[in-house]
Amino acid sequence: MEKRDNSGALFKNDRKTTDNHPDYNGSALIGGVDMWLSAWIKKGNGKTYMSLAFKPKDDSAPSKTTKITKQVEDDTDAPW
Repeated sequence: MEKRDNSGALFKNDRKTTDNHPDYNGSALIGGVDMWLSAWIKKGNGKTYMSLAFKPKDDSAPSKTTKITKQVEDDTDAPW
């Protein structure tokens, strides 16, 4: 699969055993850094959204985990 900067893919986490485990996981190339990507489906203020966490795959990359939250509209086509 071709990797393009500032893009990635998420897949349903079939091995989730606790609420703390991400609902989705995958990887992304962000600013030339290969990152692990985790996502949790959450609800708040009557909206459904995904909370995301990025972690560098390479231990020599900055170790800071960056979390961002993006609100997505409720949609009947959404997988959750």
